[in-house]
Amino acid sequence: MSRALRQLLLVAVLAASATASALPRVELATSHGTMVVELDPQRAPLSVANFLRYVDDYHYDGVIFHRVIGNFMIQSGGFNYDLSEREAVHPPVANESDNGLRNLRGTIAMARTRDPDSATAQFFINHRDNRALDPRSGRAGYTVFGRVVEGLEVVDRIAAIRTRAYGPFQDLPRATVQINRARRLAD
Repeated sequence: MSRALRQLLLVAVLAASATASALPRVELATSHGTMVVELDPQRAPLSVANFLRYVDDYHYDGVIFHRVIGNFMIQSGGFNYDLSEREAVHPPVANESDNGLRNLRGTIAMARTRDPDSATAQFFINHRDNRALDPRSGRAGYTVFGRVVEGLEVVDRIAAIRTRAYGPFQDLPRATVQINRARRLAD
């Protein structure tokens, strides 16, 4: 099955479930507190379907926030407690940054490489408004696909942790911040 067809099927399934219920929510229980993110499948259907697939696969259970930059963002989804890589098992999703959602404080967005269509399992939560990450004429941005609706103080707590450079990591928290559990919440 082609990547495009797979993504269309994901969108159709997600759209059907979204119309039958409220916006999907995911609880991220971390070692520094719990937060709840509400996702926007109408504006970012591919990114939401992708994130939920990783949640349902328990991919985020045990990963750490490996990049923390206060007054910017906190990033997770790609590394284990021992700093080994937690490999993405699903193909990258197409960039949806031109969806009207902006990288504002408390929003969740897909992390990616320089290739706009390279987002897989890693995500970040904006600690402040980061308009420079939004799309501009001729340049894709970082896809926002939801927002923190409970536990923004947890984002603040994580963003305040002192960091260090260690191996390939430039902003690794000195005190490990782990996602213990990521689960969908019942509607």
